[in-house]
Amino acid sequence: MSALRHIAVIDIGKTNAKVALVDLATLSEVALRRMANAPLRQAPYPHHDVEALWTFILDSLAGLNREQRIDAISITTHGATGALVDAAGDLVLPVLDYEFDGPDRLAAEYETVRPPFSETGTPRLPLGLNLGAQFFWQQKTFPTEFAKAATLLMYPQYWALRLTGIAANEVTSLGCHTDLWNPWTADFSSLVDRMGWRRLMAPVRPAGDSLGPILPALAARTGLDAQTPVFCGLHDSNASLLPHLLSDAPPFSVVSTGTWVVSMAVGGRTVDLDPARDTLVNVNALGASVPSARFMGGREFSLLTEGQPENWTEDDIGAVLAQKTLLLPSTQQGSGPFPHQAATWLDADGINNGRRFAAISFYLALMTATCLELIGADGPTTVEGPFARNRLFVGMLAAGTGRTVIASEAATGTSIGAALLASDQVATHGKGERIEPPTDPAWAGYASAWRAAVEARG
Repeated sequence: MSALRHIAVIDIGKTNAKVALVDLATLSEVALRRMANAPLRQAPYPHHDVEALWTFILDSLAGLNREQRIDAISITTHGATGALVDAAGDLVLPVLDYEFDGPDRLAAEYETVRPPFSETGTPRLPLGLNLGAQFFWQQKTFPTEFAKAATLLMYPQYWALRLTGIAANEVTSLGCHTDLWNPWTADFSSLVDRMGWRRLMAPVRPAGDSLGPILPALAARTGLDAQTPVFCGLHDSNASLLPHLLSDAPPFSVVSTGTWVVSMAVGGRTVDLDPARDTLVNVNALGASVPSARFMGGREFSLLTEGQPENWTEDDIGAVLAQKTLLLPSTQQGSGPFPHQAATWLDADGINNGRRFAAISFYLALMTATCLELIGADGPTTVEGPFARNRLFVGMLAAGTGRTVIASEAATGTSIGAALLASDQVATHGKGERIEPPTDPAWAGYASAWRAAVEARG
């Protein structure tokens, strides 16, 4: 596999879909295509526009290949999503949007069959965030269509099936708060057998398996070589983690930022995870369990900033730190470390846009610091994705944790890890800037004030 150099990474995020071209020689992105990824809010329920995504993927592969020959394809997607296909590989039901509340209507019934946290490391989550709840709701609500399913696939492997015709599943998506996987036995959970779904489960393959070459018709459509291999793929947060698993010495943590901010601790302190605070056990690409915590930080950032420019001055930062202008959790309720608290501002009267942006960035950083504390994180923290470029976020994260933060240089934190599935190298990718905890005590004082205000709310 060492001959493979330019890897096209299909990266389907909840808010945006991307196809990145990664150069394995430099472990860097050399080209990127992007589109908005909005669900279709139409019958029979809100669902992903897989045909629009498919057209985007094929057009992007064709365009990138004209610029630089693509040697292989890898895939990464958001979690809490799966597909039911028939024997021909066609969907029997649309791919459900996990923010749809339909599964909640059968919550009481689902509670009687889902496994405990001790078996799966999966907390009970609202909406369709537990993939098992989605499939349960679909089977109960659409029994005729569900009965036509021949195969149940995780979302990355749905796209792998469309590219290669080969059905597979993989542990990072199976082990991501689905209720479907037991990380301690490396097998499907009791829910799968209780519901009779084991017969539907495609074979579990390693993330780095080459499933096969691209289908001939797709090679003709895109101009790719007919022997271009397609790798099995993995869950996006675990794609961000993989380069560090291959090159970093524990303890360390990785924060993958996008629609969700997912914190993962490797070699940290032993703690009891609290499922009521959105902590969970992820399964990494090497098959090991990883204490994790999350909140919908990217969504919160979008809601709070509403597209306003990120204009701030050092005077704005000084004023926010001195005045203790605080945003308390949670803007997006129902998940995260404070799922039942409603957001509120303190000492924010008359603040300008620059100060508001600073306080929002600090809030997101201290929510992330809380997540890291809940999972026993230790050592340096690497921030992947868009928040790595927010100097206020990484500075306050360093202040809030009292540890070094590394702001990753990669524009898309998931693409490097997904591309590494096509490589046999173990090399350190570009780390980015190291940010130490600020020496100005006002930063640590702000973090303490935020924590005290949150705690005072009970």
